[in-house]
Amino acid sequence: MLSTKDIRKELQGASVISDKVMLHIHEEGLLKIWVPKKYGGLGYRFEEGLKALFGWAQTDGSFGWMLTLCAGANYFSRNSKPEVAQLLFTHTKTCFGGSGMVGGTAEKQDDNTYLISGSWNFATGAPHLTHFTLNARITENGKPITDKDGNEVIRSFIIPKEHAEIIPNWKSMGMKASGTYSFTIENVMVSEDYSFVYDHFFTNDILDSIPFRVFADLTLLVNYLGMAYHFIEEAEGIRPEINFKSFAESVEKHLGKVLNIAREVENILGDHKGISEDKEHEIHQYGVELVQKLSHQIITVYTQLGIRATDTRSAVYQVFCDYFTAAMHSNFRPSADNVDFSF
Repeated sequence: MLSTKDIRKELQGASVISDKVMLHIHEEGLLKIWVPKKYGGLGYRFEEGLKALFGWAQTDGSFGWMLTLCAGANYFSRNSKPEVAQLLFTHTKTCFGGSGMVGGTAEKQDDNTYLISGSWNFATGAPHLTHFTLNARITENGKPITDKDGNEVIRSFIIPKEHAEIIPNWKSMGMKASGTYSFTIENVMVSEDYSFVYDHFFTNDILDSIPFRVFADLTLLVNYLGMAYHFIEEAEGIRPEINFKSFAESVEKHLGKVLNIAREVENILGDHKGISEDKEHEIHQYGVELVQKLSHQIITVYTQLGIRATDTRSAVYQVFCDYFTAAMHSNFRPSADNVDFSF
């Protein structure tokens, strides 16, 4: 088992998550926190999983982000047909990942087969995936199939890695080891058994009932908080005379609030009630405001650290770049209409 110190040493300045760290991930089953135990997963509760994600993000930004997104994709074991999920997740190294965008088409061949082509961006963990997940428009004779309301029908598919071409085009300033690459699929025949709809489940668990927006919001929030906590650790190493106690306490307070929200969500669902749209909006707005506050505080601290913090080989610089790369995720980015650019 690797320690936090070991993982940080492996990933400092790295452009890929190392084989040693990947072996640790598979041995500990870290990618399977949301996979039901009946499929060989760890079957974590929501709050339990969020605690783990926070700790991984605190260890290293790329490490935490890759695990969050790939464990999040392995969550689709719950949306897959049981016989498919059982087959795929008996393997210890099964790792789903992909893109949430609709980047291609699935041309219907018959009632059970689709021909898939297209390109998709930002598949985190791409070098380590065993299967790519993607969203595609369903077409027949080259024309989009629509539902009764006139909307294009979209389905998600699971594609083995050997049928995907990875495009290593991740050039961002941070999250360099996360392997967030684009990929293409060209004329790959896929059985309907390897497709799924993200809000249709074959398992019966409280975790299945958590609205996707709430699940995404809270899993990303603990990443930001974890990276912020790591940033404080590295900042203290450079300027030990500065008191960062109040910043650290704020991060801990908000982590506690996120975990309380997760507990509340599970309790509501456990009472066979639904999560209202107002509650979803409240959670999302809290996330938007929290990320804004964290970003402002990290910049304020960074400007106090001096020239050593600009060394591109330093840990504090890597955490800073990782955090602000992650913060560009569209999930919590406020509308430009609501930002005051005056000074």
